[in-house]
Amino acid sequence: MGLPSVRVLVAAAVTLTLGVAGTVQLSAQAVPAASVTNVATLQPIRLATAINAARPSTIANDRGINMGGLGSGLWRTPTDPTGVYWTITDRGPNGQIPVDGANRRTFPVPDFSPALVKVQAQGQTLTVLETLVLTGTSGRPVTGLSNLAGVDEVPYLYDAQSLATYNQSGLDTEDLVRTPNGDFWTVDEYSTSLVRIDSTGKVLRRYVPVGVKLPTADYPVVEALPAIFAKRTPNRGFEGLAITPDSKTLVLALQSPLRHPTTPIGNASRNTRFLTFDIATEKVTGEYLYQFQPHTEFGSAPTAAEMKVSALAAIDATTILVDERTDPIAKIYRVDLSKATNILGTRWDDPATTPALEALNEASPGGIVALPKFLVADLGTLPNIPGKIEGLVILSPTSIAIMNDNDFSFSEKWDAQGNFTDPGVRIQLLTISIPGGFTGVPAPFLVAPATAPAPAPAKTGNAGPLPAGSTVPVVAFAILAVAAVFGSRRLARR
Repeated sequence: MGLPSVRVLVAAAVTLTLGVAGTVQLSAQAVPAASVTNVATLQPIRLATAINAARPSTIANDRGINMGGLGSGLWRTPTDPTGVYWTITDRGPNGQIPVDGANRRTFPVPDFSPALVKVQAQGQTLTVLETLVLTGTSGRPVTGLSNLAGVDEVPYLYDAQSLATYNQSGLDTEDLVRTPNGDFWTVDEYSTSLVRIDSTGKVLRRYVPVGVKLPTADYPVVEALPAIFAKRTPNRGFEGLAITPDSKTLVLALQSPLRHPTTPIGNASRNTRFLTFDIATEKVTGEYLYQFQPHTEFGSAPTAAEMKVSALAAIDATTILVDERTDPIAKIYRVDLSKATNILGTRWDDPATTPALEALNEASPGGIVALPKFLVADLGTLPNIPGKIEGLVILSPTSIAIMNDNDFSFSEKWDAQGNFTDPGVRIQLLTISIPGGFTGVPAPFLVAPATAPAPAPAKTGNAGPLPAGSTVPVVAFAILAVAAVFGSRRLARR
């Protein structure tokens, strides 16, 4: 895929920043045209009603919480009936309550288990057609509880005072694909794992990093992923998953950079990792570097730690759409695996490597070619887009569907009976038209402007150069933004 043709160029506001040394840095990208063509909303359904209808007596007390989290993954094939999609929830209602100066992870409905949910969008209405509660080999629900003490967050009940029980079968499921034989595949944030599920919702196998032990899990566990992936940031394991059109290869994305070699380095890093996994051999075949855009391009995101990858969708065998986001803003990028360096089995998988990949804030760290990025759609420029877009599926060469994770519309306020109030965040499935297709405009790695010393008073007119850190608003066509990115034109020639 090449640059956009002149016929589909769109105007875009671009801000150029003069760096300390006078270099040009692009702090906003040209935006391809896109529009929302439909929004379908799911009306509230009590959590116990929804889950117990599929598997009676699963939830004893839902504490007034509604069914939610469906947008954690989204899938459909061209042969599915019109408007029909499969979705998947995450681990269930959960929150963080401060106690003695530290947040405690709460699970107000500890008997909840992640579920596959089939929905249909008809006009502005989203309807649940079928629900499959995830179960283990024994037939018991797997739950969404933390797996390992000392590794995962300590689980508490709704009041953050009583401990919940660890469960090595527990899954925090994200994103979803399906193979022609009817099996589902999802990814998990707890042990940074890949999960295979049959057409009834039974977990068939869970693939984890080498060295991760889950001996009491209620299903087979296979150590098949690079060991370094166990160093994931808590609650930030795998979150994106795609399958190639031939249904042979899975593409997995870490939500955030590994917390490696230290927490501060991981939190500040812009380098996360993708894997490819061959379904037939059950082996990892590739590992690739994905670099986040500067967090300053995503509105009010205060730090790099707010950046996440939340969904993937495959265009072809090597070209993938990526949902890069903060909680309020999401952008869709296109990447090409064939144009990047495969670092699987190299020194970057060795925890002893210094500096670690996550510590390198540069365009080609250690000579690695990162996944080249092209901005396809900036959802933040569209009206009424909900927060936390975590579901993504391709509908046609010029359209996608997206879905939000509403976190079960869960608040951390409860009444005397321990029932929670609903803040009214609804699950929505939106269809998005992108007339120019998925070509997009280049989005290269850019160093976020550092804080510079206070500049001398600015000069006016043509008396001299602007001070370091000054911004120059420019309204230009996308192709001019591309030229600025690649430095093919100097600012003076504008």
